[in-house]
Amino acid sequence: MTETFEEMLEELRDIIRKLEDGDTSLEESIAIYERGALLVKRCEDLLAAAEMKLTELGRDR
Repeated sequence: MTETFEEMLEELRDIIRKLEDGDTSLEESIAIYERGALLVKRCEDLLAAAEMKLTELGRDR
């Protein structure tokens, strides 16, 4: 299943909450930090693709 941009943002918010609450073990913190880094990269890629598409659409005018 492909996650939407909005779903990935929500998961990132959850990760941030867990990291900030201080109740997460070091091992879990590292694992969710890695997941967060992956999600950030995927979100950045989606935004870059959207920006490119909007730029191309603007040129078609």
